[in-house]
Amino acid sequence: MPTASEQFRNLLAASRDCQASDLHLAADDVAYARVHGDLRPLDDNIISADQLDAMLSSLMEPEQWCELQQHHTIDLAYSHDGNRFRINVFRQRGKLAMAIRRLDNAFRTLDELHLPEQLKDLVHLQHGLALVTGATGSGKTTTLATLLHEINCTRPCHIITIEDPIEYVHENRTALVHQRELHSDVPSFADAVRASLREDPDVILVGEMRDLETMRAAITAAETGHLVFSTLHTGDTVGALDRMLGAFPAEEQSSVRHQVSMVLQAVVAQQLLPSACGEIRVPAVEILRVTTAVGNQIRSGKFEQIYATIEGGLSLGMQTMEHSLAELATRGLIDTDVAIQAARNPLMVESRLKSNIADEKGGRSNLPRRSEGCFAQIGPDPFFTTKD
Repeated sequence: MPTASEQFRNLLAASRDCQASDLHLAADDVAYARVHGDLRPLDDNIISADQLDAMLSSLMEPEQWCELQQHHTIDLAYSHDGNRFRINVFRQRGKLAMAIRRLDNAFRTLDELHLPEQLKDLVHLQHGLALVTGATGSGKTTTLATLLHEINCTRPCHIITIEDPIEYVHENRTALVHQRELHSDVPSFADAVRASLREDPDVILVGEMRDLETMRAAITAAETGHLVFSTLHTGDTVGALDRMLGAFPAEEQSSVRHQVSMVLQAVVAQQLLPSACGEIRVPAVEILRVTTAVGNQIRSGKFEQIYATIEGGLSLGMQTMEHSLAELATRGLIDTDVAIQAARNPLMVESRLKSNIADEKGGRSNLPRRSEGCFAQIGPDPFFTTKD
């Protein structure tokens, strides 16, 4: 009879073998695994409440049990056999459950992730605020880890990350990297950002701007000459501005809009879509760069004008989500119906697709076409570990 620890590791191994991104365990239920975005039973073995409690006892320290009893949820990090996992323990129907995410220590390039070439510009930023936004499971963490890894490999600087928990481990390359984890290293995101300003940073990663105080601290860090990366949970670039600025009191709106217009460098919104070959997920990406025109629109609160600026800003490194979706469909990376369903403005995607097809027939297209076989070159889904 395997011990609770061995049983837990066996479940992790089984989920890894089927390339699952997430594993769900709940008392008196079978284990479920998310494979290529779809949730399915891992096997038909029922996990009892006693078995789940025993597994958790093997993972948690006494003080963590106390926190779980007090708050009814806790985040854990777990490593075994060269693999790392993020675990969220919570209660449902009066019983314990776990959501387990496999983390990937392998860093890939923007090209391998099928991310736009324009994102390489963010690696060369020296100061300001850059946001990556998207719904849960859109690959924000992987994108930011890729950008930080590139900075780490190319720039002699000091990088501080503040995460909950640490997902990608960055070893010192050209840069010096210090990674701080919420609760074990720092009490809160906001406190950690404020403290980091006394630690000689060049680049600061704030894992998530969850509250007003963290937003204030991140803006201040960017104002004082640091490069700050962070994330928000919104579906598009303008929505990220609405979310961030809307968190501030009405009496501060004018001054905060001015602050943000001066420090914000870029907002990247992304979503992950099933590839045409069905083996991996492909990111569709909207990019807003804060030009003088965009800065003026932010200061005046005319957010409704920003979409038109993005639409006309292709030469400045911007692109709408609809442009990205149409390009992915034209290149054969995603199906046309997937592109249309994922669009904020489906008619715009249809129009762009017709234009791209006409350009191809006329020999005017600059879009590279890739066959489905290209996915085999990078192995399993490069975003399969990210459901942030």
